[in-house]
Amino acid sequence: MTQIRITHIGGPTALLEIGGWRILTDPTFDPPGRRYAFGWGTSSRKTTGPAVSLSDLPPVDAVLLSHDHHGDNLDVAGRTMLPGAGTVITTVAAVRRLGHGEGLRPWATTELRATGRPTVTVTATPARHGPPLSRPIAGAVIGFVLQWPGQERGALWISGDTVLFRGVREVARRFDIGTALLHLGAVRFPVTGPLYYSMTARQALRVCRRIRPATAIPVHYEGWQHFSQGRETVERHFAGEHGDLGERLHWLTPGTPAELTV
Repeated sequence: MTQIRITHIGGPTALLEIGGWRILTDPTFDPPGRRYAFGWGTSSRKTTGPAVSLSDLPPVDAVLLSHDHHGDNLDVAGRTMLPGAGTVITTVAAVRRLGHGEGLRPWATTELRATGRPTVTVTATPARHGPPLSRPIAGAVIGFVLQWPGQERGALWISGDTVLFRGVREVARRFDIGTALLHLGAVRFPVTGPLYYSMTARQALRVCRRIRPATAIPVHYEGWQHFSQGRETVERHFAGEHGDLGERLHWLTPGTPAELTV
């Protein structure tokens, strides 16, 4: 088994330290208070700032960017750090807009290689940022599966902003997932009524029933007005589950590194 360190910075942003690698997910470092437009009449205000400032962030070897076109996944400050972040792995559409990075389509892979460090294989996983037929509006999003030598509990999966759909179920079929970082929050907007644009607590429970991770880590469920479900709702759904899935939930304290065995 190997040890990794995860620091939840806020929202979808987490620093993963794996065998000498520093890998950052969805950089968001803007202060709270600003309202961000997401297109088609939708918007949201950021209510909580990052637990680690950009100036205190250590050098980053790679960024896993699920998508670039929403300010709660890549904000103004986050964009400033991308040119010095080493490898940026994201969607094909994001590479076109950003002008740099490595674009992956779902199920495509790439590798992080460096002398003295384990080779990390990164596989892009499908994500759908909303209800059926919403992809032309919500845009392309991917998640990521990370694999490296020495994993005994399974791969690490970062879901990205997605609802439960066939592509997410396929992740469970293709991979043995040991650690899952799940983007939750049940995003909703007044203009589209009851429709959800990220996983609900009920969907997260169904995902975990399928993948049976050793550790499930909720992220991206707080700090923005457009979230309709928080920690209490997630815990309530998992507490009513037969078996030990509730015990596999691992809540990170923003800014505080957590050591995990994988």
